[in-house]
Amino acid sequence: MAKRFATNFVQSLVAVLAGNAAYFLLMPFLPLPARHVPFRADLGLAVDGCFCLVAYATFGAITGR
Repeated sequence: MAKRFATNFVQSLVAVLAGNAAYFLLMPFLPLPARHVPFRADLGLAVDGCFCLVAYATFGAITGR
């Protein structure tokens, strides 16, 4: 049980870090509404979440989960 938790935690952590890295690298090329403004709930935050979701799905497909 603890190993499964650790595996899921690491997979989620890698997905969030990779998704955020991709988003912040591509942010200057995104349209203005898709850019996140710090300390605000905006469309950019949702786009960042989508980047993390894609990273999580990609990582899961690669590892076979």
